[in-house]
Amino acid sequence: MLANGNGKHIVRFMNSISRRRAQSAFTLVGLLVIIAVLAILAAMLLPALAKAKQKSKDIQCVNNLKMDGLAFRIWSGDNNDNYPMAVPGDKGGTKEYDTGADTFRHFQVMSNELSTPKTLVCPADERTAAADFVRLKNINVSYFVGLDANEESPQRFLDGDRNLTADNPPENGVLKVVPGGRAAWTQAIHINKGNIGLADGSVQRLSDTGLRTALQNSGETTNVWRISLPE
Repeated sequence: MLANGNGKHIVRFMNSISRRRAQSAFTLVGLLVIIAVLAILAAMLLPALAKAKQKSKDIQCVNNLKMDGLAFRIWSGDNNDNYPMAVPGDKGGTKEYDTGADTFRHFQVMSNELSTPKTLVCPADERTAAADFVRLKNINVSYFVGLDANEESPQRFLDGDRNLTADNPPENGVLKVVPGGRAAWTQAIHINKGNIGLADGSVQRLSDTGLRTALQNSGETTNVWRISLPE
């Protein structure tokens, strides 16, 4: 009787151990399955999230250039339809700085129209915005300025991303481009793409091919457009 009773207890005990082992095995397998599913979802979602983040930066960059272009036009409206680059310093412009590496000054004189220096930095750029316009320097600017831009030539380049190159390297911060000549973007900021603000107030996102087409349409092929780069 005792032996038989002990045998039953042993059987029940062994069955209990087997069930616990089965439950533990099932729990471990389930956990591994969940981890695998999460890893797959992460692998699928991360590129999409990165792409969405980059797109958001691109949109903000375009918006910045639109706001900067509007500031140029407002300033021009108060200065006989001239941009700062064509107005002498004693009249509030920056004409004296159109042959040197002082890109920031062309934006600095428009502090009232711009309101904040934050619009001068592309969110995809490594540069940071200045605390205020008094402390503004080239390192706080992501955009070039077209020194020869004017409202009479609406397709000329007014401003745009600083990662612009041409046939020859810039001299003292001024890059010379020729309609019909070579122009391209570097991999910086938007990776072989960039944004151009035109004198008519529009902003275009362009590839290298689109950039050369826009340059071709910007004026006479015999002219040389000077681009002030915030180096």
